[in-house]
Amino acid sequence: MTAGPASTEAAIAARRRQAEHKTAAVEKAIGQLRRERGRLTVRAIADRASVSATFCYENPAARALIKDAVADSRSRHDSLGQAEHDRIEGSWRERALNAEAELTRSQKEILTQRQRIGELMGHIRDFDQMVPGESVQALTTENTTLKRRVQQLAGEHRSLQERLEGARSNLRFAERRIADLEAQLLGQQEASVGQIE
Repeated sequence: MTAGPASTEAAIAARRRQAEHKTAAVEKAIGQLRRERGRLTVRAIADRASVSATFCYENPAARALIKDAVADSRSRHDSLGQAEHDRIEGSWRERALNAEAELTRSQKEILTQRQRIGELMGHIRDFDQMVPGESVQALTTENTTLKRRVQQLAGEHRSLQERLEGARSNLRFAERRIADLEAQLLGQQEASVGQIE
């Protein structure tokens, strides 16, 4: 007993409806995974839609939906990674620039103080020869105070130098970490492209 053209058309229509139903389930699964921020892979989408992975690969409409969803997810992930990279790099760069500016300011102030000490030392020698002992004592006290100030500024200079080195070291670490994360992202992209194909 052979099947007539009407039963063949009915079977084709049933298969077409079944494929449309499965494609709608794939689209719904993609939407759910996006809302849940789940990982968009063929296997995850197929499991969520209760269809086979083979259907996802063989059905052109399902394959196109999955391909677009994975590409969109990847571009969104890439832009988030770039934004995080820019934020981290900007933070460390700002700290390094601030430390360098403070170091320059301290160096200028130390130079100014040393010049002032030199001038005062010259005045002390001049007064020592022509002024009574009390004036010399006052100048000696001021000289001692200035020497302490120079020591304090030198300590601040060392501290700022250490902070600058620390900021530079942190920046180098952040750059290496960012490079590692970019390499991982590329590996994940290649793996997800391999899964789709």
